[in-house]
Amino acid sequence: MSGTPEPVRLLAGGAEVARYVIGPTLDARHGPRPYLHPVRTLGGTVVTDALPADHVWHLGASLAVQDVNGSNLWGGRTYVRDVGYTWRDDHGVIAHTGEVERSPGGYVHDLQWRDRAGGVLLTERRWLAASALTPDVWRLDLETVLVAPDDREVRLGSPATNGRPGGAGYGGFFWRAVADGEPEVFTADAAGEATVNGSAAPWLALTGVGPGGGAYTLVFAGLGRGDRWFVRTAMYPGVCVAFAFDRPAVLPVGGSRHGRYRVWVVDGTLDRNGVAGLVAMVP
Repeated sequence: MSGTPEPVRLLAGGAEVARYVIGPTLDARHGPRPYLHPVRTLGGTVVTDALPADHVWHLGASLAVQDVNGSNLWGGRTYVRDVGYTWRDDHGVIAHTGEVERSPGGYVHDLQWRDRAGGVLLTERRWLAASALTPDVWRLDLETVLVAPDDREVRLGSPATNGRPGGAGYGGFFWRAVADGEPEVFTADAAGEATVNGSAAPWLALTGVGPGGGAYTLVFAGLGRGDRWFVRTAMYPGVCVAFAFDRPAVLPVGGSRHGRYRVWVVDGTLDRNGVAGLVAMVP
């Protein structure tokens, strides 16, 4: 494969709702990987941020893990036990290796998670699909299968599993949102960053106002066994299906890890009842 592949345009209801950048040209320290940005509501409000000044390695909506057998595939500094965040020459890359299928509302491709020397840590197949549900709501479905090599297990870790206190168990399917002011976050029975961070609720909602003034709601679902929600609203707006929130996730030799994540992207502000009704419509 030569050259830089063009971003994939995902359509829902005839409108472009997301661009999927599959071959970004980025500094290695930013954790190069495919990502979705900009993601928009059907009304046009942008609900992702990429390369923000506070955390330049936050790239819209993406899969990223800070510790994959010692390689940083998240970007930024690496958290080292008893030392803290440290710049290290340990950044890998998640690379697009081949297109499998493309349609106006979907994309399927193969990837490799590589260490800094190009060694393959994991292989992956990823499916993305966008579908309009109502004039104000569309849904992103993202499915992924990660496969470990036949000769070694793969350990997925986070700053929390490497000793950082305070619920910093991030790494997995991460959505860096964009909001004018601090957004609100809630589940079916809890509200606020301090309460929902680390929870295992079936769904989690974030409501905010985009830079252009458009109110929006994002609803996330898809925690797997052992996953937890990593949530930030005060420092920055972000939600993560965290693979290693308080303990490492291990893929055995030749084993696989399957994830299926859903994000409802809504124009306007939904309350708890509105979100529950939306999620209940899923067959």
